Amino acid sequence: MRVALLQMTSSDQPEDNIKTAVDMIAAAAAGGARYVLTPEVTNCLSSSRSHQQSVLQQQEDDPTLAALRAAAAEHEIWLTIGSLGLKTGDADGRFANRQFLIAPSGEIAAQYDKIHMFDVQVSAEETYRESDGYRPGGKAVVAQTDFGKIGLTICYDVRFPYLHRALAKAGAQILTAPAAFSYVTGAAHWHALLQARAIETGCFVLAPAQTGTHAATRGPSRKTYGHSLVIAPWGEILLDAGVDPGVSFVDLDMEKVAEARNRVPSLTHDREFDGP
Repeated sequence: MRVALLQMTSSDQPEDNIKTAVDMIAAAAAGGARYVLTPEVTNCLSSSRSHQQSVLQQQEDDPTLAALRAAAAEHEIWLTIGSLGLKTGDADGRFANRQFLIAPSGEIAAQYDKIHMFDVQVSAEETYRESDGYRPGGKAVVAQTDFGKIGLTICYDVRFPYLHRALAKAGAQILTAPAAFSYVTGAAHWHALLQARAIETGCFVLAPAQTGTHAATRGPSRKTYGHSLVIAPWGEILLDAGVDPGVSFVDLDMEKVAEARNRVPSLTHDREFDGP
């Protein structure tokens, strides 16, 4: 099965990012992809909460979601929208960081709100407080497609192995990991973390990424790591997209999932223990 990962440099202007994503989806479909994935915050990458408040929409009104659903239907593909920043009805005004799986009909097959919030101080100059603007989700999601089961995760979730194990034990054969990864932490940890999640679960891991320096009309610009990856269930890197925006293809052999799990059936070897 041919898969395409879109590596983007999204700005803080949703209307510009829509055109980029739609054009890249068309190129992916023309290249034979049956399943296409976009990165985290496809619609708007911004560090300014006031700017986000002015441009983000509720799910039912979001133009990016509508446009990408239409693109999936036009090209008759499965589409993972890595995530969209969306307004919610929360009293504190926080947004949702929400991933969508779109069926070839254009219907929403599944959605997932990012559970783990990136609240870290990477360095004296680089601090993130994702939970200030986004409220965490509380439900893990596995979705059925005609080529297998997909477990949904987003970016910082990659550091929490128990989530991925739970998804695999619930039947997931593919794990999504769309990201807008910090350049500093990406250089140090991105490849190792994604390979570990694949090896531990015997799943394919598909990680479309944001890359480069992101244009900002308000607030500081951000730099992301790129290197969209596809990891096989045995841990091999099947695709590394480097740092340039673009569409990358890889062919998945879904039989590799059962093969890896039969060789090392660790998902069946859980044991209860006391302590510490």
